[in-house]
Amino acid sequence: MKWLVSVCCLVPLLVLASAAGKQVGRPLRDRRHIDETLRLATDEPSAEFSAAMKKLLNIYHTAIKPMETAYKYNEMRQHQVSDGEITSKPMVLFLGPWSVGKSSMINYLLGLHSSTQELYTGAEPTTSEYTVVMHGDKFRSVEGIVMAADSSRSFSSLEKFGQGFLEKLVGIEMPHKLLERVSFVDTPGIIENRKQQERGYPYNEVCQWFIDRADLIFLVFDPTKLDVGGELEMLFKQMKGRESQIRIILNKADNLERQDLMRVYGALFWSMAPLINVTEPPRVYVSSFWPQDYAADTSRDLFMREEISLLEDLNEVIENQLENKIAFIRQHAIRVRIHALLVDRYLHTYNERLGWFSDPYEVTHDIVSDPDKYYIFKSILAKTNISKFDLPDKEAYQDFFGVNTLSAFKQLSQHCSWSGGCLLEKIEKAITEELPALLSSVGGSSAGPAKAAAAAAAPPAPPPLPGTCEGPGCEEKPKNRWRKQ
Repeated sequence: MKWLVSVCCLVPLLVLASAAGKQVGRPLRDRRHIDETLRLATDEPSAEFSAAMKKLLNIYHTAIKPMETAYKYNEMRQHQVSDGEITSKPMVLFLGPWSVGKSSMINYLLGLHSSTQELYTGAEPTTSEYTVVMHGDKFRSVEGIVMAADSSRSFSSLEKFGQGFLEKLVGIEMPHKLLERVSFVDTPGIIENRKQQERGYPYNEVCQWFIDRADLIFLVFDPTKLDVGGELEMLFKQMKGRESQIRIILNKADNLERQDLMRVYGALFWSMAPLINVTEPPRVYVSSFWPQDYAADTSRDLFMREEISLLEDLNEVIENQLENKIAFIRQHAIRVRIHALLVDRYLHTYNERLGWFSDPYEVTHDIVSDPDKYYIFKSILAKTNISKFDLPDKEAYQDFFGVNTLSAFKQLSQHCSWSGGCLLEKIEKAITEELPALLSSVGGSSAGPAKAAAAAAAPPAPPPLPGTCEGPGCEEKPKNRWRKQ
């Protein structure tokens, strides 16, 4: 496979070299389709969105967080959920080799070309930092140490990666309609021919932190950088389980003739398909995401349809932000509940095995080192409606109880009070009743007379964009609850 990738890259390299001069003097592309596809003309979040987010925070603080605290779940998962993370905007993560156009793509989406706010780009490796582009009242740069210290943001847990990483983290704030709805993260490029380079911080762990919190992952390539090395393979392993959020992009496509583009597309497709562990082949978007107009004698209509399709994916993430947050908190609550049930079972077994003359350390070590001997995990599956695929690794509890004394915890039956109720009952009610009800309330929409009258009074819609779908066979896209209707 690697020889196929290498052969397919030879012709594009020559074509790109000759096409480099063609970019100079190209007219700028019309960007109206970006604003229209992402619907950036509207302003504030709706009252429904604000009320649902407030209710979600209340459920988390009253039903989930007390269980987290009681059983030290954050030390187990190392994924602390804060108010800033719950209320944060969707995050779009840009990954890929160096100089494939990640920063240029952000500049293009935000219209920063030839402005003072433009992210620096170049043919050489230019991005050595993790750059978070987010909304602010004015343009300013925020140092990583400030971002991590601000509890209102969702980056406070990045402090665990040390000062060496925080020096490589920078935030850029600017007023922009798109940034009111989403944040972009530009990452250092993958350099496969320097696998052992010293970055000064745990690169894979940092990438995992952003991957875990990303709502959409743009994996960007260009025709000259299709090789798959150790660093990229590791990233795909880290993205396991998040295949639905990955969008593979073949950038700078208008620099190739159609025949060369077909060869490069095939090489990229077959090199990526084995790395994505899904039955369906990965979707590859082919276009050129930069401000210049497409090169002459290229597949302009195809590139525009591909670009609009990718923008619709981004818009869907914005529209489903609230539903995704509720689903994320419910999944988090399920994991917290499983952790509490397991600790309770460990503690129950410990109390049964501990005798008058027993050594507490030896009893704990015996139970933690071989939980199957005491049917700890099997008993959880037998007595509760928990899937075996949701159970954490047994080795993780060896580390957990190596730091936290087993006898220091209380059993679930002891976490009850007359006024506050029981922690287990609260979190189970949140999982089975409150969060599904909240999801249903924001998911269902009925078109009443007021909405119909507003639609009738609205100005006529603009003509359809190239590559969009209209007519009887096309379904109406859901309204964005983020926006005030």
